[in-house]
Amino acid sequence: MSLAMRPLSAVSRSVEVVGRPTRSRTRRSRATGFGLAGLDLGLLLVAFAVAHVVRFPGELPAGSSAAGWTEFVVAPVMIVAWMVLLTVSRSRDPRIVGVGGDEFRRLITASLVTVATVAGVAYAVQVDLARGYVAIAFPLGLLLLAIGRKAVRTVLARRRCRGEGLQDVLLVGDLDDVTYVGRRIAATPAAGYRVRAVISDCVRAGSRVPLGDTSVPVIDGVDAVLDRAQSEPVAAVVVAGAIRGGHERLRRLGWQLEAHGVELVVSSPLADIAAGRVHERPVDGLPLMHVETPDYRRRIGKRTLDVVGAGIGLLLLAPVFAVIALVIRADDRGPVFFRQTRVGRDGREFPILKFRTMCVDAEARMAALEQANEGAGPLFKMKHDPRITRVGAFLRRTSLDELPQLWNVLTGSMSLVGPRPALPREVALYEDFADRRLLVTPGITGLWQVSGRSDLDWADGVRLDLHYVENWSFVHDVVILARTIPSVLRSRGAY
Repeated sequence: MSLAMRPLSAVSRSVEVVGRPTRSRTRRSRATGFGLAGLDLGLLLVAFAVAHVVRFPGELPAGSSAAGWTEFVVAPVMIVAWMVLLTVSRSRDPRIVGVGGDEFRRLITASLVTVATVAGVAYAVQVDLARGYVAIAFPLGLLLLAIGRKAVRTVLARRRCRGEGLQDVLLVGDLDDVTYVGRRIAATPAAGYRVRAVISDCVRAGSRVPLGDTSVPVIDGVDAVLDRAQSEPVAAVVVAGAIRGGHERLRRLGWQLEAHGVELVVSSPLADIAAGRVHERPVDGLPLMHVETPDYRRRIGKRTLDVVGAGIGLLLLAPVFAVIALVIRADDRGPVFFRQTRVGRDGREFPILKFRTMCVDAEARMAALEQANEGAGPLFKMKHDPRITRVGAFLRRTSLDELPQLWNVLTGSMSLVGPRPALPREVALYEDFADRRLLVTPGITGLWQVSGRSDLDWADGVRLDLHYVENWSFVHDVVILARTIPSVLRSRGAY
Protein backbone atom coordinates (compact mmCIF):
# COMPACT_ATOMS: atom_id res chain seq x y z
CA MET A 1 0.00 0.00 0.00
CA SER A 2 1.04 3.61 -0.46
CA LEU A 3 0.39 6.42 1.97
CA ALA A 4 0.55 10.09 1.06
CA MET A 5 2.68 11.72 3.72
CA ARG A 6 3.19 15.27 4.84
CA PRO A 7 6.06 17.07 3.06
CA LEU A 8 8.01 17.20 6.33
CA SER A 9 7.57 13.59 7.32
CA ALA A 10 9.87 10.68 6.57
CA VAL A 11 10.42 7.02 7.18
CA SER A 12 11.12 7.34 10.89
CA ARG A 13 8.42 7.68 13.53
CA SER A 14 9.16 11.37 13.85
CA VAL A 15 10.99 13.88 11.69
CA GLU A 16 12.90 16.83 13.08
CA VAL A 17 12.96 20.00 11.04
CA VAL A 18 15.88 21.77 12.63
CA GLY A 19 15.67 25.47 13.31
CA ARG A 20 18.40 27.87 14.31
CA PRO A 21 19.84 26.40 17.52
CA THR A 22 19.79 28.41 20.71
CA ARG A 23 23.07 29.20 22.45
CA SER A 24 22.41 26.86 25.36
CA ARG A 25 21.49 23.99 23.04
CA THR A 26 24.56 24.69 20.91
CA ARG A 27 26.77 24.53 24.01
CA ARG A 28 25.19 21.23 25.08
CA SER A 29 25.61 19.80 21.59
CA ARG A 30 29.26 20.81 21.46
CA ALA A 31 29.90 19.39 24.93
CA THR A 32 28.28 16.11 23.91
CA GLY A 33 30.27 15.99 20.66
CA PHE A 34 33.60 16.76 22.34
CA GLY A 35 32.94 14.21 25.08
CA LEU A 36 32.11 11.45 22.59
CA ALA A 37 35.06 12.40 20.39
CA GLY A 38 37.40 12.08 23.37
CA LEU A 39 35.90 8.70 24.26
CA ASP A 40 36.19 7.47 20.65
CA LEU A 41 39.82 8.60 20.42
CA GLY A 42 40.75 6.91 23.68
CA LEU A 43 39.14 3.63 22.64
CA LEU A 44 40.84 3.65 19.24
CA LEU A 45 44.23 4.27 20.88
CA VAL A 46 43.60 1.28 23.13
CA ALA A 47 42.60 -0.90 20.17
CA PHE A 48 45.71 -0.07 18.13
CA ALA A 49 47.97 -0.44 21.16
CA VAL A 50 46.54 -3.89 21.88
CA ALA A 51 46.94 -4.84 18.21
CA HIS A 52 50.62 -3.83 18.31
CA VAL A 53 51.30 -5.76 21.52
CA VAL A 54 49.54 -8.89 20.24
CA ARG A 55 51.02 -8.79 16.73
CA PHE A 56 54.54 -7.79 17.79
CA PRO A 57 54.93 -9.08 21.35
CA GLY A 58 57.95 -7.80 23.21
CA GLU A 59 59.05 -5.45 20.43
CA LEU A 60 58.84 -1.68 20.84
CA PRO A 61 58.87 0.66 17.83
CA ALA A 62 61.88 2.51 19.24
CA GLY A 63 63.88 -0.70 19.47
CA SER A 64 66.40 -2.08 17.04
CA SER A 65 63.92 -4.36 15.29
CA ALA A 66 61.99 -3.04 12.32
CA ALA A 67 59.01 -5.25 13.11
CA GLY A 68 55.97 -3.13 13.77
CA TRP A 69 57.73 0.13 12.89
CA THR A 70 55.59 0.75 9.79
CA GLU A 71 52.42 0.11 11.75
CA PHE A 72 53.54 2.43 14.54
CA VAL A 73 54.05 5.27 12.06
CA VAL A 74 50.90 4.61 10.04
CA ALA A 75 48.63 3.92 13.03
CA PRO A 76 48.12 7.62 13.92
CA VAL A 77 47.10 8.27 10.31
CA MET A 78 44.56 5.44 10.45
CA ILE A 79 43.18 6.69 13.77
CA VAL A 80 42.85 10.23 12.43
CA ALA A 81 41.09 8.94 9.31
CA TRP A 82 38.72 6.89 11.45
CA MET A 83 37.94 9.87 13.68
CA VAL A 84 37.32 12.10 10.65
CA LEU A 85 34.91 9.60 9.11
CA LEU A 86 33.06 9.22 12.42
CA THR A 87 32.64 12.99 12.40
CA VAL A 88 31.64 13.22 8.72
CA SER A 89 29.03 10.50 9.20
CA ARG A 90 27.60 12.55 12.10
CA SER A 91 27.72 9.56 14.41
CA ARG A 92 27.98 11.99 17.35
CA ASP A 93 24.93 14.05 16.42
CA PRO A 94 23.09 14.78 19.72
CA ARG A 95 19.78 13.97 18.00
CA ILE A 96 20.74 10.33 17.45
CA VAL A 97 23.09 9.67 20.38
CA GLY A 98 21.36 7.42 22.88
CA VAL A 99 18.22 6.75 20.79
CA GLY A 100 17.43 4.18 18.11
CA GLY A 101 19.78 2.25 15.85
CA ASP A 102 20.91 5.08 13.57
CA GLU A 103 23.88 5.84 15.83
CA PHE A 104 25.26 2.31 15.50
CA ARG A 105 24.53 2.15 11.76
CA ARG A 106 26.57 5.30 11.21
CA LEU A 107 29.30 3.94 13.49
CA ILE A 108 29.55 0.71 11.51
CA THR A 109 29.40 2.50 8.15
CA ALA A 110 32.19 4.91 9.10
CA SER A 111 34.32 2.01 10.35
CA LEU A 112 33.85 -0.07 7.20
CA VAL A 113 34.67 2.93 5.00
CA THR A 114 37.82 3.47 7.07
CA VAL A 115 38.94 -0.13 6.53
CA ALA A 116 38.27 0.08 2.79
CA THR A 117 40.07 3.42 2.49
CA VAL A 118 43.14 2.25 4.40
CA ALA A 119 43.33 -0.95 2.36
CA GLY A 120 42.99 0.95 -0.92
CA VAL A 121 45.58 3.59 -0.05
CA ALA A 122 48.02 1.03 1.31
CA TYR A 123 47.76 -0.96 -1.91
CA ALA A 124 48.12 2.14 -4.09
CA VAL A 125 51.26 3.48 -2.38
CA GLN A 126 52.71 0.03 -1.70
CA VAL A 127 52.75 0.31 2.10
CA ASP A 128 53.47 -3.11 3.58
CA LEU A 129 51.05 -3.36 6.52
CA ALA A 130 50.99 -6.53 8.59
CA ARG A 131 47.67 -8.22 7.89
CA GLY A 132 47.47 -9.62 11.41
CA TYR A 133 47.88 -6.14 12.85
CA VAL A 134 45.04 -4.73 10.76
CA ALA A 135 42.89 -7.82 11.41
CA ILE A 136 43.17 -7.16 15.15
CA ALA A 137 43.07 -3.36 15.26
CA PHE A 138 39.96 -2.69 13.18
CA PRO A 139 37.55 -5.31 14.60
CA LEU A 140 38.73 -4.53 18.12
CA GLY A 141 38.36 -0.81 17.48
CA LEU A 142 34.81 -1.25 16.19
CA LEU A 143 33.93 -3.46 19.15
CA LEU A 144 35.30 -0.96 21.67
CA LEU A 145 33.52 1.92 19.94
CA ALA A 146 30.22 0.03 20.08
CA ILE A 147 30.74 -0.84 23.76
CA GLY A 148 31.63 2.77 24.51
CA ARG A 149 28.49 4.08 22.79
CA LYS A 150 26.40 1.49 24.60
CA ALA A 151 27.85 2.66 27.92
CA VAL A 152 27.09 6.29 27.05
CA ARG A 153 23.57 5.27 26.03
CA THR A 154 23.04 3.54 29.37
CA VAL A 155 24.22 6.57 31.33
CA LEU A 156 22.04 8.91 29.25
CA ALA A 157 18.99 6.67 29.66
CA ARG A 158 19.40 6.55 33.44
CA ARG A 159 19.80 10.33 33.65
CA ARG A 160 16.77 10.92 31.46
CA CYS A 161 14.68 8.44 33.46
CA ARG A 162 15.50 10.58 36.50
CA GLY A 163 14.22 13.62 34.61
CA GLU A 164 17.67 15.06 33.87
CA GLY A 165 18.73 16.43 30.49
CA LEU A 166 15.26 16.24 28.92
CA GLN A 167 14.07 18.63 26.23
CA ASP A 168 10.72 20.25 26.97
CA VAL A 169 8.34 20.20 24.00
CA LEU A 170 4.88 21.46 23.08
CA LEU A 171 2.53 18.79 21.76
CA VAL A 172 0.13 19.99 19.04
CA GLY A 173 -2.82 18.20 17.41
CA ASP A 174 -6.20 16.54 17.91
CA LEU A 175 -6.93 14.97 21.26
CA ASP A 176 -6.58 11.33 20.12
CA ASP A 177 -3.28 11.97 18.33
CA VAL A 178 -1.91 14.07 21.20
CA THR A 179 -2.83 11.42 23.75
CA TYR A 180 -1.28 8.59 21.75
CA VAL A 181 2.00 10.39 20.99
CA GLY A 182 2.19 11.93 24.46
CA ARG A 183 1.85 8.57 26.18
CA ARG A 184 4.59 7.10 24.04
CA ILE A 185 6.88 10.04 24.87
CA ALA A 186 6.09 9.74 28.58
CA ALA A 187 6.75 5.99 28.49
CA THR A 188 10.14 6.49 26.80
CA PRO A 189 12.07 9.18 28.69
CA ALA A 190 15.30 7.75 27.25
CA ALA A 191 14.31 9.40 23.95
CA GLY A 192 15.08 12.74 25.60
CA TYR A 193 11.69 14.49 25.32
CA ARG A 194 9.30 15.73 28.01
CA VAL A 195 5.87 17.14 27.18
CA ARG A 196 5.53 20.53 28.84
CA ALA A 197 2.06 21.40 27.56
CA VAL A 198 -0.56 20.57 24.92
CA ILE A 199 -1.94 22.87 22.23
CA SER A 200 -5.21 21.68 20.74
CA ASP A 201 -8.50 22.98 19.37
CA CYS A 202 -10.31 19.89 20.66
CA VAL A 203 -9.89 20.54 24.39
CA ARG A 204 -10.70 23.60 26.45
CA ALA A 205 -7.66 25.61 27.56
CA GLY A 206 -6.98 25.01 31.24
CA SER A 207 -7.98 21.33 31.21
CA ARG A 208 -5.42 18.58 31.54
CA VAL A 209 -4.58 15.64 29.28
CA PRO A 210 -3.50 12.38 30.98
CA LEU A 211 -0.25 10.97 29.56
CA GLY A 212 0.54 7.76 31.38
CA ASP A 213 1.34 8.38 35.04
CA THR A 214 1.15 12.14 34.68
CA SER A 215 -0.95 14.82 33.02
CA VAL A 216 -0.12 18.07 31.26
CA PRO A 217 -2.14 21.24 30.79
CA VAL A 218 -3.81 22.41 27.59
CA ILE A 219 -2.60 26.00 27.25
CA ASP A 220 -4.13 27.25 23.99
CA GLY A 221 -5.49 26.52 20.52
CA VAL A 222 -3.51 25.71 17.40
CA ASP A 223 -3.65 29.29 16.15
CA ALA A 224 -1.44 30.33 19.07
CA VAL A 225 1.26 27.69 18.56
CA LEU A 226 3.89 30.16 17.34
CA ASP A 227 3.30 32.61 20.20
CA ARG A 228 3.40 29.81 22.75
CA ALA A 229 6.58 28.36 21.25
CA GLN A 230 8.21 31.76 21.83
CA SER A 231 6.85 32.35 25.33
CA GLU A 232 7.34 28.84 26.72
CA PRO A 233 10.86 27.53 27.46
CA VAL A 234 10.67 24.66 24.94
CA ALA A 235 13.19 23.22 22.52
CA ALA A 236 10.72 21.80 20.02
CA VAL A 237 7.12 21.70 18.84
CA VAL A 238 5.83 18.16 18.21
CA VAL A 239 2.94 17.98 15.74
CA ALA A 240 0.91 14.83 16.41
CA GLY A 241 -1.34 14.03 13.46
CA ALA A 242 -2.95 16.52 11.10
CA ILE A 243 -3.58 20.16 11.97
CA ARG A 244 -6.02 22.63 10.47
CA GLY A 245 -4.48 24.26 7.41
CA GLY A 246 -2.83 21.08 6.13
CA HIS A 247 0.52 20.80 4.40
CA GLU A 248 0.96 24.47 3.62
CA ARG A 249 0.40 25.57 7.21
CA LEU A 250 2.80 22.97 8.54
CA ARG A 251 5.42 24.09 6.07
CA ARG A 252 5.06 27.73 7.07
CA LEU A 253 5.13 26.79 10.75
CA GLY A 254 8.51 25.15 10.21
CA TRP A 255 9.88 28.35 8.69
CA GLN A 256 8.46 30.49 11.49
CA LEU A 257 9.84 28.27 14.24
CA GLU A 258 13.22 28.23 12.52
CA ALA A 259 13.52 31.99 12.99
CA HIS A 260 13.14 31.53 16.75
CA GLY A 261 15.51 28.59 17.19
CA VAL A 262 12.73 26.07 17.93
CA GLU A 263 12.72 22.67 16.24
CA LEU A 264 9.68 21.21 14.52
CA VAL A 265 9.07 17.49 15.09
CA VAL A 266 6.35 15.80 13.03
CA SER A 267 4.98 12.49 14.25
CA SER A 268 4.63 9.99 11.43
CA PRO A 269 1.30 8.13 11.14
CA LEU A 270 3.29 4.95 10.40
CA ALA A 271 3.29 3.78 14.01
CA ASP A 272 5.05 0.49 14.88
CA ILE A 273 6.31 -0.02 11.31
CA ALA A 274 10.05 -0.65 10.95
CA ALA A 275 11.95 1.70 8.66
CA GLY A 276 13.11 -1.25 6.54
CA ARG A 277 9.54 -1.82 5.34
CA VAL A 278 9.04 1.75 4.19
CA HIS A 279 10.33 3.10 0.88
CA GLU A 280 9.89 6.64 -0.38
CA ARG A 281 8.45 7.28 -3.84
CA PRO A 282 8.56 11.02 -4.59
CA VAL A 283 5.80 12.32 -6.85
CA ASP A 284 6.26 15.95 -7.90
CA GLY A 285 7.85 16.88 -4.59
CA LEU A 286 5.34 14.88 -2.53
CA PRO A 287 6.94 11.86 -0.84
CA LEU A 288 4.69 8.81 -0.99
CA MET A 289 5.67 6.14 1.52
CA HIS A 290 5.27 2.61 0.20
CA VAL A 291 4.81 0.11 3.04
CA GLU A 292 5.87 -3.43 2.17
CA THR A 293 3.49 -6.26 3.05
CA PRO A 294 5.02 -8.44 5.82
CA ASP A 295 6.20 -11.94 4.91
CA TYR A 296 4.73 -14.48 7.34
CA ARG A 297 6.12 -17.58 5.64
CA ARG A 298 8.45 -19.90 7.53
CA ARG A 299 11.96 -18.54 7.54
CA ILE A 300 14.82 -20.97 6.99
CA GLY A 301 17.32 -18.87 8.90
CA LYS A 302 15.01 -18.54 11.89
CA ARG A 303 14.26 -22.27 12.00
CA THR A 304 17.95 -23.10 11.70
CA LEU A 305 18.72 -20.81 14.65
CA ASP A 306 15.92 -22.47 16.63
CA VAL A 307 17.13 -26.02 16.00
CA VAL A 308 20.79 -25.27 16.64
CA GLY A 309 20.11 -23.10 19.68
CA ALA A 310 17.61 -25.49 21.27
CA GLY A 311 19.78 -28.56 20.57
CA ILE A 312 22.90 -27.02 22.09
CA GLY A 313 20.88 -25.63 25.00
CA LEU A 314 19.36 -29.01 25.86
CA LEU A 315 22.77 -30.70 25.78
CA LEU A 316 24.61 -28.09 27.84
CA LEU A 317 21.82 -27.60 30.36
CA ALA A 318 21.13 -31.29 30.99
CA PRO A 319 22.91 -31.17 34.42
CA VAL A 320 20.85 -28.09 35.36
CA PHE A 321 17.67 -29.92 34.36
CA ALA A 322 18.61 -32.83 36.61
CA VAL A 323 19.30 -30.60 39.63
CA ILE A 324 16.05 -28.65 39.21
CA ALA A 325 14.07 -31.89 38.85
CA LEU A 326 15.54 -33.27 42.08
CA VAL A 327 14.79 -30.05 43.98
CA ILE A 328 11.18 -29.93 42.76
CA ARG A 329 10.60 -33.55 43.73
CA ALA A 330 12.17 -33.01 47.13
CA ASP A 331 10.01 -29.95 47.80
CA ASP A 332 6.53 -31.51 47.68
CA ARG A 333 6.90 -34.90 45.99
CA GLY A 334 4.81 -33.67 43.04
CA PRO A 335 5.54 -34.02 39.31
CA VAL A 336 8.56 -32.23 37.88
CA PHE A 337 7.01 -30.89 34.69
CA PHE A 338 3.88 -28.87 34.06
CA ARG A 339 2.06 -29.24 30.75
CA GLN A 340 -0.51 -26.74 29.58
CA THR A 341 -2.37 -26.23 26.31
CA ARG A 342 -1.31 -23.10 24.43
CA VAL A 343 -2.25 -21.71 21.02
CA GLY A 344 0.50 -21.52 18.41
CA ARG A 345 0.94 -20.56 14.79
CA ASP A 346 -2.28 -20.42 12.74
CA GLY A 347 -4.35 -21.18 15.85
CA ARG A 348 -3.01 -24.72 16.33
CA GLU A 349 -2.97 -25.87 19.94
CA PHE A 350 0.07 -27.55 21.47
CA PRO A 351 1.21 -28.66 24.95
CA ILE A 352 3.77 -26.25 26.39
CA LEU A 353 6.34 -27.75 28.75
CA LYS A 354 7.62 -26.03 31.90
CA PHE A 355 9.11 -26.92 35.24
CA ARG A 356 6.27 -27.00 37.76
CA THR A 357 6.27 -23.90 39.97
CA MET A 358 2.83 -24.22 41.59
CA CYS A 359 1.15 -26.70 43.89
CA VAL A 360 -0.36 -29.74 42.20
CA ASP A 361 -3.97 -28.47 42.56
CA ALA A 362 -3.21 -24.98 41.19
CA GLU A 363 -5.76 -25.15 38.37
CA ALA A 364 -8.55 -26.21 40.73
CA ARG A 365 -7.82 -23.27 43.06
CA MET A 366 -7.79 -20.68 40.30
CA ALA A 367 -11.54 -19.95 40.42
CA ALA A 368 -11.26 -18.93 44.07
CA LEU A 369 -8.57 -16.38 43.20
CA GLU A 370 -10.35 -14.65 40.31
CA GLN A 371 -11.25 -11.67 42.50
CA ALA A 372 -7.56 -11.09 43.27
CA ASN A 373 -6.55 -11.04 39.60
CA GLU A 374 -4.02 -8.26 38.91
CA GLY A 375 -3.65 -8.97 35.21
CA ALA A 376 -5.10 -6.77 32.47
CA GLY A 377 -7.39 -7.98 29.72
CA PRO A 378 -7.78 -11.76 29.58
CA LEU A 379 -4.53 -12.36 31.51
CA PHE A 380 -4.56 -13.80 35.03
CA LYS A 381 -1.62 -12.56 37.11
CA MET A 382 -0.88 -12.18 40.81
CA LYS A 383 2.38 -10.85 42.21
CA HIS A 384 1.93 -12.91 45.36
CA ASP A 385 0.09 -15.97 44.10
CA PRO A 386 -0.42 -18.36 47.07
CA ARG A 387 -0.27 -21.37 44.74
CA ILE A 388 3.42 -20.84 43.94
CA THR A 389 5.79 -23.15 45.82
CA ARG A 390 9.02 -22.05 47.51
CA VAL A 391 11.11 -23.59 44.75
CA GLY A 392 8.70 -22.27 42.15
CA ALA A 393 9.19 -18.68 43.28
CA PHE A 394 12.93 -18.98 42.68
CA LEU A 395 12.44 -20.69 39.32
CA ARG A 396 10.09 -17.94 38.15
CA ARG A 397 12.32 -15.14 39.38
CA THR A 398 15.27 -16.59 37.45
CA SER A 399 13.15 -17.79 34.47
CA LEU A 400 14.57 -21.30 34.92
CA ASP A 401 11.04 -22.69 34.81
CA GLU A 402 10.94 -21.95 31.08
CA LEU A 403 14.00 -24.00 30.13
CA PRO A 404 11.98 -27.14 29.15
CA GLN A 405 10.40 -25.06 26.38
CA LEU A 406 13.62 -25.69 24.48
CA TRP A 407 12.02 -29.05 23.68
CA ASN A 408 9.02 -27.23 22.21
CA VAL A 409 11.44 -25.21 20.10
CA LEU A 410 13.27 -28.30 18.91
CA THR A 411 10.01 -30.00 17.89
CA GLY A 412 8.78 -26.88 16.07
CA SER A 413 5.75 -25.82 18.13
CA MET A 414 7.67 -22.83 19.49
CA SER A 415 10.59 -20.60 18.50
CA LEU A 416 13.40 -19.07 20.52
CA VAL A 417 11.94 -15.62 19.76
CA GLY A 418 8.32 -14.77 19.08
CA PRO A 419 5.04 -13.55 20.56
CA ARG A 420 4.02 -14.81 23.98
CA PRO A 421 2.30 -18.24 23.70
CA ALA A 422 -1.35 -17.59 24.54
CA LEU A 423 -3.89 -19.66 26.43
CA PRO A 424 -7.05 -20.78 24.57
CA ARG A 425 -9.24 -18.67 26.89
CA GLU A 426 -7.15 -15.61 26.01
CA VAL A 427 -7.48 -16.25 22.28
CA ALA A 428 -11.26 -16.58 22.67
CA LEU A 429 -11.35 -12.98 23.93
CA TYR A 430 -9.09 -11.52 21.21
CA GLU A 431 -10.43 -8.44 19.47
CA ASP A 432 -9.22 -5.61 17.24
CA PHE A 433 -6.67 -7.66 15.23
CA ALA A 434 -4.98 -9.17 18.33
CA ASP A 435 -5.29 -12.56 16.61
CA ARG A 436 -2.54 -11.45 14.19
CA ARG A 437 -0.14 -12.64 16.90
CA LEU A 438 -1.00 -16.15 15.70
CA LEU A 439 0.46 -15.56 12.23
CA VAL A 440 3.92 -16.60 13.49
CA THR A 441 5.30 -19.18 15.90
CA PRO A 442 5.25 -18.14 19.59
CA GLY A 443 8.58 -17.82 21.37
CA ILE A 444 10.33 -18.48 24.66
CA THR A 445 11.36 -14.84 24.66
CA GLY A 446 10.29 -11.78 22.73
CA LEU A 447 9.72 -8.06 22.92
CA TRP A 448 7.20 -8.64 25.71
CA GLN A 449 9.88 -10.39 27.82
CA VAL A 450 12.66 -7.84 27.37
CA SER A 451 10.22 -4.96 27.92
CA GLY A 452 8.77 -5.91 31.29
CA ARG A 453 6.88 -9.24 31.05
CA SER A 454 4.11 -9.30 33.68
CA ASP A 455 4.59 -5.60 34.48
CA LEU A 456 3.17 -4.75 31.04
CA ASP A 457 -0.54 -4.17 30.68
CA TRP A 458 -2.53 -6.14 28.13
CA ALA A 459 -2.58 -3.40 25.48
CA ASP A 460 1.21 -2.86 25.61
CA GLY A 461 1.84 -6.60 25.39
CA VAL A 462 -0.38 -6.90 22.31
CA ARG A 463 1.26 -3.86 20.70
CA LEU A 464 4.75 -5.29 21.21
CA ASP A 465 3.77 -8.70 19.86
CA LEU A 466 2.13 -7.16 16.77
CA HIS A 467 5.20 -4.99 16.21
CA TYR A 468 7.34 -8.14 16.21
CA VAL A 469 4.99 -9.99 13.86
CA GLU A 470 4.85 -7.12 11.36
CA ASN A 471 8.55 -6.24 11.41
CA TRP A 472 10.41 -9.53 11.85
CA SER A 473 14.03 -9.79 10.83
CA PHE A 474 16.80 -12.25 11.66
CA VAL A 475 18.93 -9.47 13.14
CA HIS A 476 15.99 -8.40 15.30
CA ASP A 477 15.78 -11.94 16.71
CA VAL A 478 19.48 -11.90 17.58
CA VAL A 479 19.12 -8.51 19.30
CA ILE A 480 16.15 -9.76 21.36
CA LEU A 481 18.09 -12.86 22.40
CA ALA A 482 20.98 -10.64 23.53
CA ARG A 483 18.60 -8.37 25.47
CA THR A 484 16.98 -11.37 27.15
CA ILE A 485 20.05 -12.12 29.26
CA PRO A 486 20.14 -8.81 31.20
CA SER A 487 16.33 -8.84 31.35
CA VAL A 488 16.37 -12.23 33.07
CA LEU A 489 19.13 -11.12 35.45
CA ARG A 490 17.07 -8.07 36.46
CA SER A 491 14.00 -10.33 37.04
CA ARG A 492 11.72 -7.46 36.05
CA GLY A 493 8.11 -8.60 35.80
CA ALA A 494 9.04 -12.23 36.61
CA TYR A 495 6.25 -13.56 38.83
